[in-house]
Amino acid sequence: MTHVYLDWNATAQLRPEAQAAMTAALGVTGNPSSVHAAGRAARHLIETAREQVAAMVGTSPREVVFTSGGTEANMLALSPSLGDTLLVSAIEHPSVKCGGQFAAVEEIPVTAAGIVDLALLGRMLASRSRPLVSLMLANNETGVVQPVAEAAALVHGAGGLLHVDAVQGPGRIECHFAALGADLMTLSSHKIGGPQGVGALIRREGLALPPLFKGGGQERGARAGTENVAGIAGFGAAAAAVQSGWRDEATRVQVLRNKFEQGIREISPKAVIFGEASQRLPNTTLVSLAGMKAETAVIAFDLAGVAVSSGAACSSGKVSPSHVLAAMGVAPELARGAIRVSLGYATTDGDVGTILNAWAKLAERLYKAGNPDEIAA
Repeated sequence: MTHVYLDWNATAQLRPEAQAAMTAALGVTGNPSSVHAAGRAARHLIETAREQVAAMVGTSPREVVFTSGGTEANMLALSPSLGDTLLVSAIEHPSVKCGGQFAAVEEIPVTAAGIVDLALLGRMLASRSRPLVSLMLANNETGVVQPVAEAAALVHGAGGLLHVDAVQGPGRIECHFAALGADLMTLSSHKIGGPQGVGALIRREGLALPPLFKGGGQERGARAGTENVAGIAGFGAAAAAVQSGWRDEATRVQVLRNKFEQGIREISPKAVIFGEASQRLPNTTLVSLAGMKAETAVIAFDLAGVAVSSGAACSSGKVSPSHVLAAMGVAPELARGAIRVSLGYATTDGDVGTILNAWAKLAERLYKAGNPDEIAA
């Protein structure tokens, strides 16, 4: 059976450049904190990767703090030392919605189009001192891009700081730290074709941030513990590959995404594509069909050799509807059938054809099961 991978927002396929860099790094024995030649060789790999990650988002290597992934970077950023109040959008990743190190979180509503309500954010900021706001660059489920620069202006005008969870951005849309106006920004290696278990927090230079882990002075005192040299080297190589070719990749992938969505409309005219009227990531489609259950559909696609997810992969085992769609006001009966299809640099035209064939068979089964009025035009 042909296996088609269309769950890139959960984890991107490892780039050959990253695999090669990791393989080479595994041959380096030294501890990067050691001053001898072996240690300096390991340190060189880390600092090279730091430069590569910094270049990908247009910032200084001194602002890059390596972590174990996006979740840890979010936890590190959401520190009460940076603000008295934490405001997060209602569509954030669970690692942000939980509040990080804050005991309480206030949610900023979003519109039906899946975009943070800037007017409400402005009113919320007006009544709070030293606010810390966390707003993702692009939603991992719908792909809807958020007005981060505009939000940054509001936050800074209120004397606050802005954290941006940008893990879905690099390689798909412009992701420039300074241009976004962010004070902190989270990145994740495995979302761009690097290894899992590595991430980074971009921290505006001069911004003091207490470490989560105390001990050694690694990462300029921001994170204790011996660095994951091979993982970081792979992250850096993936970042370099993204920086050099992301525009062409994004353009090609968007053509395939549009072909997929056109095919869905032809097969199931009443299918709903969430956030389609908004600016979205070029690789992401969140779609639902009345009468469909996401859990059943994911299994059906898997049996057909196609890997997709029901909303966010980290929530795939939950029965409750997507919090993102709930925040957008989507009816539960439609939200429960939402399937996320996300493409990547290795996706082919044939892959799109395969999932459309699988979708057609699934829609036909639903029609025969007794939902003709909802599934057909």
